[in-house]
Amino acid sequence: MPTERQLTGNLGEDAAASHLLSKGFVVLRRNYHTRQGEVDIIARDAKFLLFVEVKARGEAMWGTPCEAVTPGKQRKIIKAAQRYMLEHMQADIDAGLKRRAARPLSAPSVCGDPALQPRFDVAEVYLDAFGVPRKLRWIQNAFGV
Repeated sequence: MPTERQLTGNLGEDAAASHLLSKGFVVLRRNYHTRQGEVDIIARDAKFLLFVEVKARGEAMWGTPCEAVTPGKQRKIIKAAQRYMLEHMQADIDAGLKRRAARPLSAPSVCGDPALQPRFDVAEVYLDAFGVPRKLRWIQNAFGV
């Protein structure tokens, strides 16, 4: 059974994913885990490959959610993002070679497109007493490599 903290996190991630979809992004993964760290949401559009840390808070919490994304947490997210890009770039290369061997036209890359600019965002989600998102603050380029 999920804890209250996990439920709050899931509600925040749902709100952040919905926001991304409304802005034209495609959500590629949620809760991507590696030994190096974890990324809450990975999404892309035509220009960016987003790695999003979601921080959700209820009304009784002190401080801003973004303050919980410490330099140590940022390093873990960056390492996980690097791992994700390496894995998917290789998978895209392998798939591209197979597609070219089968037919000259290939489908676009799922994620490893080298033209995509990686970006690290933080989504602050504020929930009311019933767990309903009442405010979402999106911080683009919240941190970087």
